[in-house]
Parts: sequence; structure tokens; C-alpha cells
Amino acid sequence: MNQQERVGPGTAAPAEGSSCSRLSPWVLLVSALAVKTALMTVGLVTHVSQSCDKPAALQGNHTELHCILAVHQSKGRDWKCCSEGWRPFQESCYYFSDDWMPWNESQQNCSGMGSQLVVINTEAEQAFLYKEMGRQFKHQRNGVILYIGLRAQKVGQWRWADQTPYNETAAFWRRGEPSDQPSDELCVVIHYQKDIFRNWNNVPCTIDSYRICETAAETI
Repeated sequence: MNQQERVGPGTAAPAEGSSCSRLSPWVLLVSALAVKTALMTVGLVTHVSQSCDKPAALQGNHTELHCILAVHQSKGRDWKCCSEGWRPFQESCYYFSDDWMPWNESQQNCSGMGSQLVVINTEAEQAFLYKEMGRQFKHQRNGVILYIGLRAQKVGQWRWADQTPYNETAAFWRRGEPSDQPSDELCVVIHYQKDIFRNWNNVPCTIDSYRICETAAETI
């Protein structure tokens, strides 16, 4: 044994596993990175969850909007939003009134809100309205009537308020409707009752009824 290899009294011999002590900083670094990654993952999940509940563009001054996520095959995804008190569905917003008016006053009231009496184009739209009325009028045992934007200038000559041509295949009349007598029943209501999906009924335009207004949804 030479001088450099000699171990003096009271001096502990080097441990064979001294290389582990040199690795300990790396272990600490890896552990720290693992903790950081976990925290970032939690933050990402929280962000995604919040984004699903409310679009980022709606933070702050837009909290009064109600939105649904729309997915388009060519355009990707965006949000369709409606003002407080309006219900979103596809490209439109719908307002269900809590007061009664004749048809003309109902259309004027909708127009004053930048909308019109609802124009129903598809079975999916009818299904949405049926479901929403069930939610809003669930305590009405005898059913309710709500004006829609369909009326006739003469018996049988139906036309929508926005001049959309009447399509018989997308009409949802109650059994026995529309009636030709009396001849003054030229406006159409939805006569909502539970379990009756086909619920349109023609009535005189002067009766007071609830109404459904429709306007285009805001894209964000």
C-alpha cells in the first residue's frame, strides 16, 4: 500500500456505494419534474373542464349568455350563444313568454326583441320545443297554448311569418287539425300536453296566448 492509499487512524474507509450519493441530485431532479408534471396535468384538466362549462370568450362581460357547443364537419367547433332568458338550439335562440297576447301583438313583441314568432322547419326542432315546454310548463295540468309563426290569409293557405313556404311534411298538427270551420281560425298555436308530440292547432288570431319567439344565435 502506498502513501496515497494508506488510511489514517480514525478515518472511515470509502463505501463501495459512494456512486449512489453522486446520483442523488438526479433522483431529486426527476422527482421534482414528476411533481411539476402532475401539477400541470391537474391544471390542464381544470382548464378543460372550465372551458367545457363556459367558453373562454364568455368570461367577464358575457356571463349573461347561455351557450351550446356546435361541431361542424368543415369548420371545427364553435359556441352558439343566447341572451339570458333565451334557450339555445342548433343555430337559434328561443324565448318562451310568461304573458298572453293575440297573434299580431305577439309578433310585434317578438319583433321588438329582434326576433319573430318561431318558424319550425324540422322534427328535431319540434322535439326541442316539446321537451322545453315540458320543462317550463310541467305544473300546468290542463296544458298550455303558445303562438308560433304560422298563419293563413285564407283558409288552408298557410305561410310562416318569415315568408318561408309551408311544408306539409314538416307540420305537426293534432289529430283532426287544421280545421276548416270556423273560417276565422287562421293562426296556429302549439297546444302543449304531455305525451302529445303532434300538437299544432289552428285558432282565431284574436285569442290571447303565450308565444315562442326565435332569433339567430350568436357565434363565438
